[in-house]
Amino acid sequence: MATCEVCGNDYGMTFEVHAQGAVHVFDCFSCAIHRMAPVCEHCRVQIIGQGVEVEGQWFCGAHCARAEGKVGIVDKV
Repeated sequence: MATCEVCGNDYGMTFEVHAQGAVHVFDCFSCAIHRMAPVCEHCRVQIIGQGVEVEGQWFCGAHCARAEGKVGIVDKV
């Protein structure tokens, strides 16, 4: 068994996420999201969808990017 790096649960069905040269172990998607999802620079929500990256900053959508003074940003629909 392995231990979730977020909640510490010792669980027989953990899974690994390999990202940027590191290996992370989680017991559920909620813990994986908590640790891995970027945070919106404006409203501080965790971005679990596509989000918007502008000049190295992450935003949950174009509205938050514009609220932080970024111009020409539109959501893709």
